[in-house]
Amino acid sequence: MRPYRVRITPKSAFGTPLKGDTLFGQICWAARNQYGVERLESLLEKYTAGLPFVVVSDAFPADHLPRPALPGHWFDEITGADRKAAKKRIWLPVEHYQSPVAGWLAHLRPARDVLGAAPEERPQPHNTLNRETGTTSKGEFAPYAMSQLWYGQKQIDRKRAIPEVLLDLYFVLDEERMKHDELQTLLGAIGKIGYGRDASIGLGKFEVKAFEPFDLPKHDDANAWLTLAPCAPQGLAWDETCCFYQPFTRFGRHGDAGAHSGNPFKTPVLLADTGAVLTPVQFEKRAFAGQGLGGDGSLSKAVPETVHQGYAPIAAIRLPEQGGRQ
Repeated sequence: MRPYRVRITPKSAFGTPLKGDTLFGQICWAARNQYGVERLESLLEKYTAGLPFVVVSDAFPADHLPRPALPGHWFDEITGADRKAAKKRIWLPVEHYQSPVAGWLAHLRPARDVLGAAPEERPQPHNTLNRETGTTSKGEFAPYAMSQLWYGQKQIDRKRAIPEVLLDLYFVLDEERMKHDELQTLLGAIGKIGYGRDASIGLGKFEVKAFEPFDLPKHDDANAWLTLAPCAPQGLAWDETCCFYQPFTRFGRHGDAGAHSGNPFKTPVLLADTGAVLTPVQFEKRAFAGQGLGGDGSLSKAVPETVHQGYAPIAAIRLPEQGGRQ
């Protein structure tokens, strides 16, 4: 499997955060619409047996990777920096990745210093009109608001140029099953149609700026993996004393044609969130970690063949010498 980096720029607000597992689902729907049901079934063959056709990361600020979910004492302290300020340092410039992890805190940057790192959440008012009165009213016709995510756009001002935000997505692709130009076509289609919630009213638009082979940085003496998307590590062979992560529950629902299936909601899935540090019992060179979920009716009664990306692209990491780990 070959790793790629795809650089995109948002063209609208987003209704759904750009997470790898959600984008994978939308890629599957796009493949079904573009190439047919039989092709999608072929792509998903053996998906839950450790053979995904593609593994998708979250979107990160260009040339940055997420802070690993290590306890604070695993990092060297920064002189003069308080604990709250240190916690806000969450984005690591790729150029510093190969430096020792213990010293990363000095290189990590807070979201406010990285364009597009923390999309601004703003409420968008909505109205539902009562057709009998032609106005809004109480109850189901009361005005309401839904959040939108804006990457690097503090306000809409057509008279003032807004800096272009660049985001990086990482893919691990099995080119024997899907060519890179096919994946690029699917991403281009998703960008034009829109990703996630409220794409039908203009949200989730993006443009693909670059699509290129890219080897993620690594430590030559690595003994663990840093995950770049939510993943499902349950039941696999880990050194539990050196695994760190934040739990993330995905309350999923079907998109595209599945949204009209009568029951669009999926079974909740418990994952380890992006930035997890996973230490296998036997370390080996790999491009992704985790496992595929579903495919047996466990995730959806409406679409029994539904699968969920429990895989994540990974970057090799050398843990600091803490907690008895050498």
